[in-house]
Amino acid sequence: MPAWRDPCVRGSGFTLSRAAVTVRAMILVVAATKAELAALRHADVFACGVGPVDAAAATARALAELRPDVLLHVGIAGARGLTPGALVIGTEAFYHDISAEIPVVDRVEPDAGLLALMRAAFPDALGLPIGTSAAVGGPAASGHLGVRVEAMEGFAVLRAAELAGVSAVEVRAVSNELDEPDRARWRVDDAVAALGEAVPRLLTELHR
Repeated sequence: MPAWRDPCVRGSGFTLSRAAVTVRAMILVVAATKAELAALRHADVFACGVGPVDAAAATARALAELRPDVLLHVGIAGARGLTPGALVIGTEAFYHDISAEIPVVDRVEPDAGLLALMRAAFPDALGLPIGTSAAVGGPAASGHLGVRVEAMEGFAVLRAAELAGVSAVEVRAVSNELDEPDRARWRVDDAVAALGEAVPRLLTELHR
């Protein structure tokens, strides 16, 4: 049983009854920027900063201080051949920028239970690996990696959660083609609006 489904797990809200104790898990929603979290009025949210370095460091600190039961990482992303506003549920997060002569961790998988729940709640969303790069239009933009979706924080956030023992999953809304250099053609507002519609529904599913 995933930790976030364990009735004994620590939560942020408690409802006492004569028969039992119901524990409400704390779900922390993490995004790179406040704009990506703006639609969430009644949720625990955290802006981790842009790029993998700030995201990893800030998320690790937030996890240590807030001790959530579940981490939901959301944000916008570039993609190849997907309609702006389309939702993508990450089946894996992997870090393009790292290369070494010794074995390194460059991939992390989401919690299997969370992934299954997200995919059941949003059957029309695509389940795809999501790449992480410190550069906009990073290695995935060239097409040689075979990556369809790329952002700048996913691996960092999910790796921090993995090291902290916190169940996590990544959900992105597409804002632009990976190799589109003209920012005026990016549909960021559409992607943020899609997040604003989807994330409250995701939280409802997680709290059931």
